[in-house]
Amino acid sequence: MDLSEINPVLLVASLMVAATPLLLAAIGELVVEKAGVLNLGVEGMMIVGAISGFAISVETGSPWLGFIAAAIGGAVLSLLFVLLTQVALANQVASGLALTLFGLGFSALLGQGYVGVKPPSMGEIHIPVISDIPVIGPILFQHDPILYLGIALTAAVWATLKYTRVGLILRAVGENHDAAHALGYKVIKIRILAILFGGACAGLGGAYISLIRVPQWTEGMTAGVGWIALALVVFASWKPWRALLGAYLFGGITVLQLNLQAAGVAIPVEYLAMSPYIITILVLVILSADKSSAPASLGRIFHASH
Repeated sequence: MDLSEINPVLLVASLMVAATPLLLAAIGELVVEKAGVLNLGVEGMMIVGAISGFAISVETGSPWLGFIAAAIGGAVLSLLFVLLTQVALANQVASGLALTLFGLGFSALLGQGYVGVKPPSMGEIHIPVISDIPVIGPILFQHDPILYLGIALTAAVWATLKYTRVGLILRAVGENHDAAHALGYKVIKIRILAILFGGACAGLGGAYISLIRVPQWTEGMTAGVGWIALALVVFASWKPWRALLGAYLFGGITVLQLNLQAAGVAIPVEYLAMSPYIITILVLVILSADKSSAPASLGRIFHASH
């Protein structure tokens, strides 16, 4: 066991990378749930985004086109959820689970020809002077553009929900869809847009895993990140900045357990691999006592005829 091999600067920098796919998916799901919709299909949308982004990136040689394709792929899959829950008025929990199962199977089919292929590299943003500052530079200013996009998206969602009319309408629909409908707001339309946004964010998160975090395609490579993102929204009490902190906490634990394995810590590998998920469950158990912050109409089906 040699803990001196763990570089704290690299640890924090890789923590931010590990947290990004989780943050993107969680922010998208937070907006969906704020609109009163519970979409358990995050994992399915992420894995479809992962293969869509990977395939387009490999075929075109452009990671940027890959990420655009991933966002579209996630949003298109979320349309299936829209048809089931907003048009056919099916149960949201069952529809979300079906979406995940479909996404996992569909991505495995699409990805058969891409196993072992290396995608083009996106590269990092290098800001002169700032990027070269010892410690702070490598931690904060030597990352890929999508990592910064995740943080910017968190800030934008927070500001939109807190300060804009759009955010107010979205929250009104999530809190009491009947009252929002009585005021003349188009509840179904608002929820569809929120679901599409959530799908696009989940797709981006999936592509981040396949193009940047683990630059390769393997079947089922999201490995439960979508489920952790769902848990993270509850952990964050539906607040964007708390989702950011939660994503970094989970990313930190994930990276730390990998570093401890590499350093040869005398704990069975299985226990270290379980640790991020155990901590997530414990946090959820602690916070589940506080249900007051959940949108009041979350998961309830809206009938426009009321």
